[in-house]
Amino acid sequence: MTDISSQLRLEEQRSNWIRLRTIILVRWIAIFGQITALVIAQFAFNLELEYGLCYLTIGVSVIGNLIAIFLFPENKLLSESENAFMILFDLLQLCVLLFLTGGLNNPFSILVVGPVTISASVLSVRSTTFIASLAIVLVSIMLEFHFPLRTREFFVLRIPDVFLFGNWAAIVIAIAFSAVYSRRVVSEMASMSEALAATQMALAREQKLTDLGGVVAAAAHELGTPLATIKLASAELMEELDDRPELYEDAALIREQAARCRDILHSMGRAGKDDLHLRRAPLSAVLEEAAEPHMSRDKQIIFQHQDIGNAPTILRQPEIIHGLRNLIQNAVDFASTTVWIESEWGEDWISVRIMDDGLGYPSHVIGRIGDPFVRRRKSDRDRKQRPGYEGMGLGLFIAKTLLERSGADLSFANGSGSASSSNMGPSATGAVVHAVWQRKLIDADTGEFAIKMGKNPVNSS
Repeated sequence: MTDISSQLRLEEQRSNWIRLRTIILVRWIAIFGQITALVIAQFAFNLELEYGLCYLTIGVSVIGNLIAIFLFPENKLLSESENAFMILFDLLQLCVLLFLTGGLNNPFSILVVGPVTISASVLSVRSTTFIASLAIVLVSIMLEFHFPLRTREFFVLRIPDVFLFGNWAAIVIAIAFSAVYSRRVVSEMASMSEALAATQMALAREQKLTDLGGVVAAAAHELGTPLATIKLASAELMEELDDRPELYEDAALIREQAARCRDILHSMGRAGKDDLHLRRAPLSAVLEEAAEPHMSRDKQIIFQHQDIGNAPTILRQPEIIHGLRNLIQNAVDFASTTVWIESEWGEDWISVRIMDDGLGYPSHVIGRIGDPFVRRRKSDRDRKQRPGYEGMGLGLFIAKTLLERSGADLSFANGSGSASSSNMGPSATGAVVHAVWQRKLIDADTGEFAIKMGKNPVNSS
């Protein structure tokens, strides 16, 4: 139910994004266009219409705008029900005008699609369905019932019945298509926006964890001097308090605890204030760091490296660590007993492959893996395998986005059991994720963003 509640939450948020000022402005433009069309019809084409009723209908819209201006602030954000009422009012006003000016014989009848499209973009499915259904009903009524278009000589202007029916069919199809299409596009954009926000949060969290080592090192450096001073002063007090045992023990305790604090800080941040080693690591170490939170779970994680003695040193980027960690978590969650993490490299490329012996990706979603909020109904097997997991695809989306941000090219597939790990027990018949980088993008020694080793910068204080 989480994906449904999330969708409803997005719909409610969208319906509260529209300001009253926007509705008022669009309505003024529509009023100006309607008056212009009536003036041209009256004075340029000499059409005999119910101009009094037409201007009365437009006047109702003008009065509605004036009431909205004087009663509410222009920056007011409309609620779901208020937005629905505004769109419904505009739809009814437009249909009354069309009814008075020839119905579907009027070429402007296609404008009925406009309110429905706006409704699909900002309102809930229920409101959009109601407005679209009402629009179809009103268009169907105008097919038979409307005031005719007449010239000054009272000649009735109408199109042949076959074209009239064609207009009706085209408008009905346009209403349905524009509603579904707009709804789909806006929902995808909202889901992508929320997923990207979650990705940024995940990256920020990983960055904070990465920076924590530097913060601790800075604290160790900054507190080193005062702790040394306390230790020195306590030693001098001990010398002066040889003849007073009770005070001597207190001074000795102060010296002992100051030394202990300094040792603790030194062990936590011994590398210095901005350790360059924290920003680079061997590929094998990065993979082990990414897998570390899942090592104690009930699945076996096997690392296989091309040549451990010649492993490349890569940039220890939060994007890479968090992205790989999400992929490993997904493999561990769905594996039966074993997960394999393989790394290979050449002169121009670095490759990481994560495999498991589970059931693999469902065939009907494998082409959409990496999209946010992939919705599929959970089977009983999924519920037992991952209790409480909603399976919306957000984790894979975050992993894919972060790794691609670091320059990786990802591919998703199901294993065939012929992986190199097959001779070590179970075979890799489950999901397979293959990430490939150009070596120049992440190599910390020879790449474009190589980190040159040297002395760490030390605060002069």
